[in-house]
Amino acid sequence: MAATLTPERTAARLCELSSDARAAVLLDAAGAIAGWSELNRERADAFADLTRELFATVDRATRDWDADPAEQVEVQLSGGAAFASRTPRWTLAVVARRGALSSLMLYDLRAVLGELEGGPPIRRAAAAEATGAGPASEEDAASDLPIPELGRDTDDEDAS
Repeated sequence: MAATLTPERTAARLCELSSDARAAVLLDAAGAIAGWSELNRERADAFADLTRELFATVDRATRDWDADPAEQVEVQLSGGAAFASRTPRWTLAVVARRGALSSLMLYDLRAVLGELEGGPPIRRAAAAEATGAGPASEEDAASDLPIPELGRDTDDEDAS
């Protein structure tokens, strides 16, 4: 059974999952640092300050809107990008390379926060070389889909 994700490991877990992630920091509900990835403490503190400031600025800018507070933020810069996602208990922020796909980074942030909050562990697909010898059959490939029914041909079902 996989170990439960701890706050101290969460930022590093995000960087392990995403090849685009360069550094990450996790803040608790009070804004204190709960974990960080490959940064020294001084840089983690600076990243945490910027993360708090980012959400404070977004909250001020949207306070008059008839909407819930923003759960996710994306900032694109010439040298990279920053993404952050928050729940009532946690805020997770990451610096990524410039070419990172926004939808994937935001998905990874939500998935890691979900895992931290007791959700299912994130399953990584095995590399093609590690799956065994020979080409995979269509049935094998279909069994790896999140919804296996999508891999079946409806004509095959009608013929049975």
